[in-house]
Amino acid sequence: MTRTRAPKLAHAVVPLLAAAPLLASCGDLPRPFQGAPGATAMRLAQPPPPRLIVPPPGDALLPDAASRELAADIAAGLQEQEVPAIAEPPRKGDWQLLVTARERAGAIVPLYTLQSPKGEAQGKTEGRPVPLAAWAAAAPATLKRAATTAAPDIAALLTRVEAARQEADPNSLINRPARVLVAEVEGAPGDGNAALTKQMREKLAKLGPIVQDTRMGADFSVAGHVRMVPESGGLERVEIQWVLKNAAGDERGRIVQLNEVPAGSLNGYWGDVAVVVAQEAAGGVKDALMTQTRRRTAQQRQ
Repeated sequence: MTRTRAPKLAHAVVPLLAAAPLLASCGDLPRPFQGAPGATAMRLAQPPPPRLIVPPPGDALLPDAASRELAADIAAGLQEQEVPAIAEPPRKGDWQLLVTARERAGAIVPLYTLQSPKGEAQGKTEGRPVPLAAWAAAAPATLKRAATTAAPDIAALLTRVEAARQEADPNSLINRPARVLVAEVEGAPGDGNAALTKQMREKLAKLGPIVQDTRMGADFSVAGHVRMVPESGGLERVEIQWVLKNAAGDERGRIVQLNEVPAGSLNGYWGDVAVVVAQEAAGGVKDALMTQTRRRTAQQRQ
């Protein structure tokens, strides 16, 4: 059986929820899919922190209507930071952001306390001082500005608290390898589906995750999809996408490899092409998993 010459394909990593183009870098590559998809996988979105309730503050030196408006503005600002915050009364089991305010040096300083479902304070941060008269007037623009400027610090506080909780839990993904289902690749011509599946399982397993072929107990799943698009001049555009999802089925990232190859060159035996495709994509999957499980952040602090 003869091997086809390995076509030269490029790659890109597409961050979740980011408007990144699917175009790869230009220029000749020494091998197909050669590159470093893992280098940019760190841009994948962080996993969402716990649901956070922002109840209307009762001790923020504001009238009731303004307190409700401030809570709504804070929740909206946190949502812009990709924190699932909701302005409503808390229920059992909810994390809460308690908002208070204190007068200091002729200004009002908003204070934000993160509280666990057990009612325990987990961390605090302060907002920017607001002139006393402006806070007392409680104009919508003033409240919105206070909420918007505080949102990044509150989101960072929540991330630090969640990371500390995960590090303290021996069963968390920070402290154990992720279990990853590598599903059967779909859409490839020739023996591509089987070859890519086999190689991805082997290459990813060597990088640390526990690779499995069943969904039971998996923390994440990776599914490969191949699309061949006819183009002029006797070429085909090869698009290979590796979609990473968490256990709930939410997409957490997408690694894309694409370029033009001679038409029909992958209709038979993939051989070394599948090896290099999987090797490069596995690096991207590993980096994405480290970002999603916060293991990269933990390693950087060590």
